Amino acid sequence: MARPDKAAAVEEIKQQFENSDAVLLTEYRGLTVAQMKELRVSLGENVSYAVVKNTLTKIAAKEAGVTGLDEHLNGPTAIAFVNGEPPETAKALRNFAKANDKLVVKGGYFDGAALSPEQVNQLADLESREVLLAKAAGAMKASLHQAAYLFTAPLVKAVRTVDALREKQDDAPASDA
Repeated sequence: MARPDKAAAVEEIKQQFENSDAVLLTEYRGLTVAQMKELRVSLGENVSYAVVKNTLTKIAAKEAGVTGLDEHLNGPTAIAFVNGEPPETAKALRNFAKANDKLVVKGGYFDGAALSPEQVNQLADLESREVLLAKAAGAMKASLHQAAYLFTAPLVKAVRTVDALREKQDDAPASDA
């Protein structure tokens, strides 16, 4: 009877691994039900946060082609399956862990590679996609402005020189011939 249940659980976890942009593993030992609910709300709508069985998760990860998580799958484990921006989820986990020292980030999996807790923290330090795009747009605008200035500078200098010569010629006394 337990066999089909376990097979279904493995298949569900496998699907989550395959459909997620990133996976972040945590240890939740000592958190109350209310704190777990608060954590789920703080992670947002694009994150599925679930308590998992380590053995079934190892099997599902292997079937999904996710490697490098076995060392983190010990003790009570909950996984944040991220469908969206991984830095935002990493920031939310870090902020919650600062307020609740019982939450421990164990590691993760992103862009085809396993992440250590330190790398998850570095991921949390990244700025959001919108901020990075805005900075890139600002840099491009500044470059275009500088290029436009460089192209117009010689023309402006030539016009000023011609105007100065014209004024000098107008100021010069007319000679009698």
